[in-house]
Amino acid sequence: MSLRIILAGATGWVGRALVPALAAAPDLDLVAAISRSHAGTDLGGALGGGPSGVPVFAGIADALAIPADVLIDYTKPDVVKANSLAALKAGLAVVIGTSGLGSADFAELDIVAREQGLGVLAAGNFSITATLMKRFTLEAAKYVADVELIDYASAKKPDAPSGTARELAETLSALRQPATSRPVADVMGVPATRGGAFGEGDREVRVHALRMPSFTLAVESIFGAPDERLTIRHDAGSSAAPYVAGTLLAARRVGGWTGVRRGLDTLLD
Repeated sequence: MSLRIILAGATGWVGRALVPALAAAPDLDLVAAISRSHAGTDLGGALGGGPSGVPVFAGIADALAIPADVLIDYTKPDVVKANSLAALKAGLAVVIGTSGLGSADFAELDIVAREQGLGVLAAGNFSITATLMKRFTLEAAKYVADVELIDYASAKKPDAPSGTARELAETLSALRQPATSRPVADVMGVPATRGGAFGEGDREVRVHALRMPSFTLAVESIFGAPDERLTIRHDAGSSAAPYVAGTLLAARRVGGWTGVRRGLDTLLD
């Protein structure tokens, strides 16, 4: 039996790449789409093609009238949490590709998911190569004490840092070695230029977010040791294609646990 999917953000950048992949997957059935700008239309027509039989709704409440198993959300930071909570309470597992949620948000989602006996998979990046960047960074942190992140994105990206950088920083802060750099409290000048902090004390991870034209998405992990440096970097291209396979994998697997998991790397092994 196919898994029935509701896709929120179906006419967005990643959503448009997911629609044909879902249509081609024999074990996944796209039953409803959410797009405020195309509500009331057929999804195929909204994307410039022929009729697909997939209705487009303005919001999650209307879409949940269609029986489904999994919500895939690629919307915006100001709606993803409400979408996810509504889906969980309606009995759907959730795959979150939207950035902007923090640890407190995921803790709330985890409580509701466990109450409902459902799974949530949230990833800052569903690209396999971005997931490898995270894995290599976490491995390097076992051996090199000092690490900071640079987060690059387009000038109009609404959240900072990106979901990729936030997820990496929060995971990294839990296992990194104590930093040898001067504590930010002792910095003269403008301490805010030392970046945003994730974690606490000498194990916090500093993230510097750049928002400029010509960037799509990139995250750079910079490690420093006496007389040497290591840089681990992932750059995204202009296409959403790299995120498709990981998202479909998550949709297939999210029914296998209860509560929130963060990161595509939790599924790779």
